[in-house]
Amino acid sequence: MAKEIPDLVAEARAGTGKGAARQSRREGKVPGIVYGDGKDPVALAFDFNKLLTQLRAGRFMSTLWNLKVDGQDDVRVICRGVQRDVVKDLPIHIDFMRLRRTSKVNLFIPVEFVNHDKCPGLKKGGTLVTVRAEVELMVTAGDIPDHITVDLEGLEVGDTIHINEAQLPEGVKPVIDRNFVIANIAAPSALRAEGSAEEEAAAEE
Repeated sequence: MAKEIPDLVAEARAGTGKGAARQSRREGKVPGIVYGDGKDPVALAFDFNKLLTQLRAGRFMSTLWNLKVDGQDDVRVICRGVQRDVVKDLPIHIDFMRLRRTSKVNLFIPVEFVNHDKCPGLKKGGTLVTVRAEVELMVTAGDIPDHITVDLEGLEVGDTIHINEAQLPEGVKPVIDRNFVIANIAAPSALRAEGSAEEEAAAEE
């Protein structure tokens, strides 16, 4: 299942240059531009409040957006730069790059854990400790996975789950070139407390 791509609404901006950009800001807009894919750059304007909300939500630079502009076909874009006011730290200009459906892009994809009921470690009172709730992956713009799956079946207390044990869709690979940890099955709190008490007793002896 492909991940749903969030919409980013903009309007075409007449004119370029500092004068046109200042006019956009006076109107409560953030001027921007979209370029790439062998097409001419297009000047845009974004609603300041909506854009600020999306920026503050996080992951803005690593999110693939569906850019919607009246009178133009929707296009998939990724942010390539946000210029901010040096005093207020608010956006004053933003750049986007067009992507083809075949373009490769780095995005954070959620991790989904399955078969909790078939995990002996959890049945014994262990706890699933998630180290990474999402993983940065290199994916194809036209086929972004909704999530990656980690199977908990057969895992015991103390087991650690690495990225190479996750079920990655074809053509998808992690950005980090090492077998990093996604989660682990921790011992029940009572056992952890008991173990700590034994360690303290041994140390006193």
